[in-house]
Amino acid sequence: MRFDVLTLFPEFILGACNYSIIKRALNKKFININVVNPRDYTNDKHKKVDDTPYGGGAGMLLMCQPYIDAYNAVDKMGNSKTIILSPKGKVFNQEMAKEFSIYEQLIIICGHYEGFDERIIEITQAEEVSIGDFVLTGGELPALSIIDSVSRLLKGVLGDDESSEFDSHYDGLLEYPHYTKPRKYEGLEVPEVLLSGNHEKIKEWRRLQQFIVTKNKRPDLFEKFINSELTLFDKKIIEKNSQLF
Repeated sequence: MRFDVLTLFPEFILGACNYSIIKRALNKKFININVVNPRDYTNDKHKKVDDTPYGGGAGMLLMCQPYIDAYNAVDKMGNSKTIILSPKGKVFNQEMAKEFSIYEQLIIICGHYEGFDERIIEITQAEEVSIGDFVLTGGELPALSIIDSVSRLLKGVLGDDESSEFDSHYDGLLEYPHYTKPRKYEGLEVPEVLLSGNHEKIKEWRRLQQFIVTKNKRPDLFEKFINSELTLFDKKIIEKNSQLF
């Protein structure tokens, strides 16, 4: 999969992608990250990419010309999607990560300053995406979050392709608790079922823990999940432990 990121700070993106899973995914060519700086496409001799808003108001707006020219310079693949990072956008979640992961190419437009000239969004027909109900200085951190979240869903990136299936939010629930050695630490012991060697009981315990953790920490997610079409396995666990729900 290829990520093309329009950003005024290419080194921000490339530097952060030089570590951990993303670096390995790049080295193994599971993903490719290309950065495009709109400042390289501006017609302004001073490399200006922003200007004051019509109608007055605080801050500076990113101008159409450098961003549209930079966008047009990106080679578009057949199965491509464009998003623009904006606090006005739909809040990014795991479902969107899965949706984005089916594309060959994700073009990400990072904002800065007060925001974009609205015509940039109209011309590129980009989907507006936010990573939460708060404001950041620019779109680079959200872009990195999306690149990381989507990349880990691609086949081969995590090594064990089942790993991402047990992440929090993958199926609408939070993740179950994990334990490693030592068996006992400061009076706290690993649950006995995890030491039993009975994989069916372990599977059932972990699923039950997902229900409990989600219900306690994110009742909104649990309510949404419990009203969805449940598998026979999930129904069995809920019925068996009905007193907890």
